Amino acid sequence: MFPLIVMLQVKEPAEVPAVAAALARMRPLCLAEPGCLLWEAYHSQADASLFVLVEHWQSRGHWEAHGQLAAIQTIYLPDVLPRVTRMVHPSILLGV
Repeated sequence: MFPLIVMLQVKEPAEVPAVAAALARMRPLCLAEPGCLLWEAYHSQADASLFVLVEHWQSRGHWEAHGQLAAIQTIYLPDVLPRVTRMVHPSILLGV
């Protein structure tokens, strides 16, 4: 399994609703992709400009292929990425 944490900081407060809506639209597309085991988007209640994505992929290759599919190409790249700064953290699931 390839767990991934992505932190998104929205640059302008007025853009928060657009980012939230785009991430909500992405979820069913991501979950339908080959190798996607988990894809969740969280909106921080402590910092309204912060979103956290928790993703589990069958392999790093599946995650890399995800970049070429509809969720990334038609929603993330045009509707999310220009509005945020991001930190991508390939991770290790502890306690397993």
